[in-house]
Amino acid sequence: MHSPVTSSYEVHDPVRSNPDSLPVRPLLIVVVEGAHDLEFLLHVSRVLHGADKSSLGQLVDRGEVLLLPVGGSHLSLWSTRLAALALPEFHLFDRETEPETALRQQIVHRITARPGCFATLTAKRSLENYLHPQAIVEAGGPVIAVADDNWVAELVARRPFEARLGQPVWSALSRRAQRRLVQRAKRWLHRWATPQMTPELLDERDPQGEVRGWLQRIAERTCYSAAGPGQSAS
Repeated sequence: MHSPVTSSYEVHDPVRSNPDSLPVRPLLIVVVEGAHDLEFLLHVSRVLHGADKSSLGQLVDRGEVLLLPVGGSHLSLWSTRLAALALPEFHLFDRETEPETALRQQIVHRITARPGCFATLTAKRSLENYLHPQAIVEAGGPVIAVADDNWVAELVARRPFEARLGQPVWSALSRRAQRRLVQRAKRWLHRWATPQMTPELLDERDPQGEVRGWLQRIAERTCYSAAGPGQSAS
Protein backbone atom coordinates (compact mmCIF):
# COMPACT_ATOMS: atom_id res chain seq x y z
CA MET A 1 0.00 0.00 0.00
CA HIS A 2 1.41 3.39 -0.91
CA SER A 3 0.03 6.36 1.01
CA PRO A 4 -0.20 9.63 -0.96
CA VAL A 5 1.03 11.42 2.17
CA THR A 6 3.78 9.18 3.51
CA SER A 7 5.23 7.61 0.34
CA SER A 8 8.49 8.94 -1.02
CA TYR A 9 8.28 10.23 -4.57
CA GLU A 10 11.17 9.31 -6.79
CA VAL A 11 11.26 11.17 -10.07
CA HIS A 12 10.44 8.59 -12.71
CA ASP A 13 11.34 9.32 -16.31
CA PRO A 14 8.73 7.60 -18.49
CA VAL A 15 10.51 8.54 -21.73
CA ARG A 16 12.26 5.31 -22.55
CA SER A 17 14.48 4.55 -25.51
CA ASN A 18 16.74 1.94 -27.05
CA PRO A 19 19.48 3.91 -28.81
CA ASP A 20 20.63 0.90 -30.86
CA SER A 21 17.27 0.53 -32.59
CA LEU A 22 16.06 4.12 -32.95
CA PRO A 23 15.19 5.41 -36.43
CA VAL A 24 16.91 8.56 -37.64
CA ARG A 25 13.82 10.63 -36.89
CA PRO A 26 10.68 9.90 -34.87
CA LEU A 27 7.47 9.49 -36.84
CA LEU A 28 5.36 11.48 -34.38
CA ILE A 29 5.93 13.92 -31.52
CA VAL A 30 3.45 13.55 -28.66
CA VAL A 31 3.29 16.75 -26.60
CA VAL A 32 1.75 16.83 -23.12
CA GLU A 33 2.03 19.15 -20.16
CA GLY A 34 4.12 17.08 -17.78
CA ALA A 35 5.94 13.81 -17.10
CA HIS A 36 2.99 12.64 -14.99
CA ASP A 37 0.74 12.88 -18.05
CA LEU A 38 3.19 10.70 -19.95
CA GLU A 39 3.07 8.16 -17.15
CA PHE A 40 -0.72 8.11 -17.34
CA LEU A 41 -0.70 7.44 -21.10
CA LEU A 42 2.03 4.80 -20.86
CA HIS A 43 0.35 2.97 -17.97
CA VAL A 44 -3.11 3.01 -19.54
CA SER A 45 -1.75 1.91 -22.91
CA ARG A 46 0.00 -0.99 -21.17
CA VAL A 47 -3.26 -1.93 -19.45
CA LEU A 48 -5.17 -1.87 -22.72
CA HIS A 49 -2.61 -3.26 -25.14
CA GLY A 50 0.00 -5.10 -23.08
CA ALA A 51 3.16 -5.67 -25.12
CA ASP A 52 1.37 -5.30 -28.46
CA LYS A 53 3.50 -3.55 -31.06
CA SER A 54 0.95 -0.73 -31.30
CA SER A 55 1.13 0.08 -27.57
CA LEU A 56 2.55 3.48 -26.73
CA GLY A 57 5.46 1.97 -24.80
CA GLN A 58 6.46 -0.14 -27.80
CA LEU A 59 6.20 2.84 -30.14
CA VAL A 60 8.47 4.82 -27.81
CA ASP A 61 10.95 1.97 -27.42
CA ARG A 62 11.24 1.65 -31.20
CA GLY A 63 11.82 5.38 -31.51
CA GLU A 64 8.69 5.90 -33.60
CA VAL A 65 7.17 8.26 -31.04
CA LEU A 66 8.95 11.02 -29.15
CA LEU A 67 7.24 11.99 -25.89
CA LEU A 68 7.69 15.64 -24.98
CA PRO A 69 6.47 17.16 -21.68
CA VAL A 70 6.49 20.94 -22.05
CA GLY A 71 4.92 22.22 -18.82
CA GLY A 72 1.54 23.86 -18.53
CA SER A 73 2.57 27.48 -17.99
CA HIS A 74 3.49 28.52 -21.53
CA LEU A 75 1.54 26.24 -23.82
CA SER A 76 1.05 28.96 -26.42
CA LEU A 77 4.79 28.95 -27.14
CA TRP A 78 4.51 25.35 -28.31
CA SER A 79 1.81 26.00 -30.89
CA THR A 80 4.54 26.64 -33.50
CA ARG A 81 7.86 25.90 -31.74
CA LEU A 82 8.23 22.45 -33.32
CA ALA A 83 7.17 23.49 -36.83
CA ALA A 84 10.74 23.66 -38.15
CA LEU A 85 11.15 19.92 -37.54
CA ALA A 86 8.43 19.20 -40.13
CA LEU A 87 7.19 16.20 -38.14
CA PRO A 88 3.61 15.21 -37.34
CA GLU A 89 2.53 16.33 -33.87
CA PHE A 90 -0.10 15.17 -31.36
CA HIS A 91 -0.82 17.60 -28.50
CA LEU A 92 -2.91 16.66 -25.46
CA PHE A 93 -3.67 19.25 -22.77
CA ASP A 94 -5.88 19.29 -19.69
CA ARG A 95 -9.09 21.26 -20.15
CA GLU A 96 -8.82 22.85 -16.71
CA THR A 97 -11.57 25.41 -15.93
CA GLU A 98 -12.62 28.77 -17.36
CA PRO A 99 -11.18 31.19 -18.25
CA GLU A 100 -8.14 28.95 -18.83
CA THR A 101 -10.20 26.57 -20.97
CA ALA A 102 -10.94 29.24 -23.58
CA LEU A 103 -7.27 30.20 -23.83
CA ARG A 104 -6.26 26.58 -24.27
CA GLN A 105 -8.91 26.04 -26.93
CA GLN A 106 -7.35 28.87 -28.94
CA ILE A 107 -3.98 27.12 -28.72
CA VAL A 108 -5.60 23.88 -29.90
CA HIS A 109 -7.06 25.66 -32.93
CA ARG A 110 -3.66 27.14 -33.86
CA ILE A 111 -1.92 23.79 -33.63
CA THR A 112 -4.59 21.89 -35.55
CA ALA A 113 -4.44 24.47 -38.35
CA ARG A 114 -0.86 23.38 -39.10
CA PRO A 115 -0.42 20.52 -41.61
CA GLY A 116 0.10 17.12 -39.99
CA CYS A 117 -0.69 18.38 -36.50
CA PHE A 118 -3.50 17.47 -34.12
CA ALA A 119 -4.35 18.91 -30.72
CA THR A 120 -7.15 18.38 -28.25
CA LEU A 121 -8.23 19.19 -24.71
CA THR A 122 -9.42 16.53 -22.31
CA ALA A 123 -13.21 16.50 -21.99
CA LYS A 124 -12.74 16.19 -18.23
CA ARG A 125 -10.87 18.72 -16.13
CA SER A 126 -7.57 16.80 -16.19
CA LEU A 127 -6.16 13.34 -16.74
CA GLU A 128 -6.60 12.54 -13.04
CA ASN A 129 -10.36 12.77 -13.60
CA TYR A 130 -10.19 9.64 -15.74
CA LEU A 131 -9.00 7.59 -12.75
CA HIS A 132 -11.52 5.34 -11.04
CA PRO A 133 -11.97 5.76 -7.26
CA GLN A 134 -11.41 2.01 -6.87
CA ALA A 135 -7.94 2.30 -8.42
CA ILE A 136 -7.08 5.08 -5.95
CA VAL A 137 -8.21 2.98 -2.99
CA GLU A 138 -6.40 -0.13 -4.23
CA ALA A 139 -3.19 1.91 -4.44
CA GLY A 140 -3.56 2.86 -0.78
CA GLY A 141 -5.27 6.21 -1.23
CA PRO A 142 -8.37 7.68 0.37
CA VAL A 143 -11.98 7.07 -0.63
CA ILE A 144 -13.00 10.07 -2.74
CA ALA A 145 -15.62 10.89 -5.34
CA VAL A 146 -14.05 11.33 -8.77
CA ALA A 147 -16.21 13.45 -11.05
CA ASP A 148 -15.48 15.13 -14.37
CA ASP A 149 -14.78 18.56 -12.94
CA ASN A 150 -13.46 18.20 -9.41
CA TRP A 151 -9.80 18.69 -8.44
CA VAL A 152 -8.79 15.10 -7.79
CA ALA A 153 -5.22 15.79 -6.69
CA GLU A 154 -6.37 18.31 -4.10
CA LEU A 155 -8.98 15.88 -2.74
CA VAL A 156 -6.30 13.20 -2.33
CA ALA A 157 -3.92 15.70 -0.71
CA ARG A 158 -6.35 17.17 1.79
CA ARG A 159 -8.36 14.08 2.79
CA PRO A 160 -5.72 12.77 5.27
CA PHE A 161 -5.66 16.18 7.00
CA GLU A 162 -9.43 16.31 7.25
CA ALA A 163 -9.62 12.71 8.49
CA ARG A 164 -7.01 13.16 11.21
CA LEU A 165 -7.16 16.79 12.21
CA GLY A 166 -10.21 18.38 10.64
CA GLN A 167 -10.72 20.66 7.65
CA PRO A 168 -9.50 23.89 9.33
CA VAL A 169 -5.98 22.44 9.47
CA TRP A 170 -5.82 22.26 5.65
CA SER A 171 -7.28 25.74 5.35
CA ALA A 172 -4.63 27.05 7.72
CA LEU A 173 -1.79 25.84 5.50
CA SER A 174 -0.09 28.42 3.31
CA ARG A 175 -0.91 28.41 -0.39
CA ARG A 176 2.65 27.29 -1.06
CA ALA A 177 2.30 24.31 1.29
CA GLN A 178 -1.04 23.36 -0.26
CA ARG A 179 0.44 23.51 -3.77
CA ARG A 180 3.36 21.35 -2.69
CA LEU A 181 1.06 18.71 -1.21
CA VAL A 182 -1.22 18.78 -4.27
CA GLN A 183 1.76 18.22 -6.56
CA ARG A 184 2.89 15.35 -4.35
CA ALA A 185 -0.59 13.82 -4.58
CA LYS A 186 -0.59 14.26 -8.36
CA ARG A 187 2.72 12.40 -8.63
CA TRP A 188 1.37 9.68 -6.37
CA LEU A 189 -1.80 9.28 -8.42
CA HIS A 190 0.08 8.71 -11.67
CA ARG A 191 2.79 6.56 -10.13
CA TRP A 192 0.60 4.25 -8.04
CA ALA A 193 -3.10 4.68 -8.83
CA THR A 194 -2.93 4.67 -12.63
CA PRO A 195 -1.33 1.18 -12.76
CA GLN A 196 -4.34 -0.10 -10.76
CA MET A 197 -6.67 0.80 -13.61
CA THR A 198 -8.21 -2.01 -15.65
CA PRO A 199 -10.03 -1.83 -19.01
CA GLU A 200 -13.32 -2.20 -17.11
CA LEU A 201 -12.52 0.62 -14.67
CA LEU A 202 -11.43 2.86 -17.54
CA ASP A 203 -14.67 2.18 -19.40
CA GLU A 204 -16.65 3.17 -16.29
CA ARG A 205 -14.84 6.50 -16.02
CA ASP A 206 -14.56 7.05 -19.77
CA PRO A 207 -17.67 5.56 -21.40
CA GLN A 208 -17.12 7.68 -24.52
CA GLY A 209 -13.76 6.00 -25.14
CA GLU A 210 -11.83 9.24 -25.15
CA VAL A 211 -8.57 7.79 -23.79
CA ARG A 212 -8.74 4.82 -26.16
CA GLY A 213 -9.29 7.29 -28.99
CA TRP A 214 -6.12 9.25 -28.15
CA LEU A 215 -4.00 6.12 -28.10
CA GLN A 216 -5.56 4.83 -31.31
CA ARG A 217 -4.92 8.14 -33.05
CA ILE A 218 -1.28 8.08 -31.95
CA ALA A 219 -0.81 4.54 -33.26
CA GLU A 220 -2.57 5.30 -36.54
CA ARG A 221 -0.57 8.47 -37.13
CA THR A 222 2.72 6.61 -36.73
CA CYS A 223 1.57 4.04 -39.30
CA TYR A 224 0.48 6.85 -41.63
CA SER A 225 3.78 8.66 -41.21
CA ALA A 226 5.77 5.50 -41.86
CA ALA A 227 3.85 4.66 -45.04
CA GLY A 228 3.46 8.17 -46.35
CA PRO A 229 0.29 9.80 -47.68
CA GLY A 230 -1.81 7.56 -49.86
CA GLN A 231 0.07 4.40 -48.86
CA SER A 232 -0.67 1.58 -46.46
CA ALA A 233 1.63 0.86 -43.58
CA SER A 234 3.01 -2.65 -43.57
